[in-house]
Amino acid sequence: MGGKRQIKLAAYLIGTGMHVASWKHPSSKPNASIDIKQLQNLAKTAERGKFDIAFIADSLAINHESHPQILNRLDPIIQITALAAATEKIGLGATASTTYSEPYVLARQFSSVDHISAGRAAWNLVTTADATGETAQNFSREKHWEHDHRYERAEEFIDVVKGLWDSWEDDAFLYNKETGQFYDREKVHEINYKGNYFSVKGPLNIARSKQGHPVVVQAGASKPGQRLAARTAEVVFVHWDSLEVGKTHYKRLKEQLAEFDRSDDDLLILQGISPIIGNTEEEAIAKYKELQNLIDPFEALKFVSGYLGNVDFSKYSLDTPAIEVEFPQSNSIQSQVNEFMKIIKEENLKVGELYGRLFGAGKRDGFVGTPEQVADEMEKWFVEKAADGFMIQFPLLPRDLEDFVEKVVPILQQRGIYREDYEGETLRDHLGLKKPANRFAREKVKR
Repeated sequence: MGGKRQIKLAAYLIGTGMHVASWKHPSSKPNASIDIKQLQNLAKTAERGKFDIAFIADSLAINHESHPQILNRLDPIIQITALAAATEKIGLGATASTTYSEPYVLARQFSSVDHISAGRAAWNLVTTADATGETAQNFSREKHWEHDHRYERAEEFIDVVKGLWDSWEDDAFLYNKETGQFYDREKVHEINYKGNYFSVKGPLNIARSKQGHPVVVQAGASKPGQRLAARTAEVVFVHWDSLEVGKTHYKRLKEQLAEFDRSDDDLLILQGISPIIGNTEEEAIAKYKELQNLIDPFEALKFVSGYLGNVDFSKYSLDTPAIEVEFPQSNSIQSQVNEFMKIIKEENLKVGELYGRLFGAGKRDGFVGTPEQVADEMEKWFVEKAADGFMIQFPLLPRDLEDFVEKVVPILQQRGIYREDYEGETLRDHLGLKKPANRFAREKVKR
């Protein structure tokens, strides 16, 4: 990665916003999660702010504890295809599961979006966290696989997908009308993968894209998740509770790259934040409180329950110390659950405080303030190497995204730590990532 280090930004686009009560806000459109025009406008706004990625999350099961914007939403891969048609530069990331997908289908889908968008696609690789175990029942399985089992499958899955993306060398298709040669048979390759979970012949029925492969994104922070990220990911999303914790984990993950012959520049770490911006600090706090006042406490606790193992919070008063709650063993995002339990014990949180303390969109932290205060906090995380950038989970959309683009982005640009404009065409160009060499072409050179 050449030149001065600059902040990377991803916009987490989810209907009316990440705050659990965002749909109740007077300015919100409750069905925004399935309104493609609204979603395209959000992507356009993020593009106006020179964001690297417009990001779409996913889940494969819902219940009465789900976030309202999860109950009714579009398939992420189809959604980013529609966003590609409405934008020109911004990268487009979608979540897809290695536990409930097939590598050939997924490789083809993301490669297709990469072609449609002219090299702007990213795949957020997840193994699917599910504290309730209900996802398995939507896929003809009796039980959701345990955490480490999911990562074993993911290790094979990513190898199959990357192999399929290399099926065709960059110059394999000749389209020579005079000779009648459509492609060079020597430059198309079967991967013939055989592992414990997959047996895939190949080749994939689509050429390599302008950026070679879609960018691979991951969010796992457990030991198996970190190993998979260090070996295969190019962007990692994290949600650490403090700058010091972030710095420790940033250093730890970057140090693992050398084991796989990778450098620090090969992996970008983005911290999740949820900024609320006001012209004064008082105005920002008032906006925060307005959202908090829309929360039904027990509705918010249902959302908390989905992360902490399907807890029945209705048995407890809001003043109950959370350490007295019966938390079952969770099969969810292990690193996040461990972090939550640590905070609950150290701070002796009450049940009614859980949502506002543990979830970014409900927190009042250093990212709730004036444009200068938010920029200061972002610069601190960036300069002190707790993050290479940020996954921004705006509490209320489109308001908070528009405020950020209009008021914070210019400050970051003035400080020289954020781009003035896009300097390339592909997502890899934006992120400063190299185009991956085709493995089969590389092997031929070695021979």
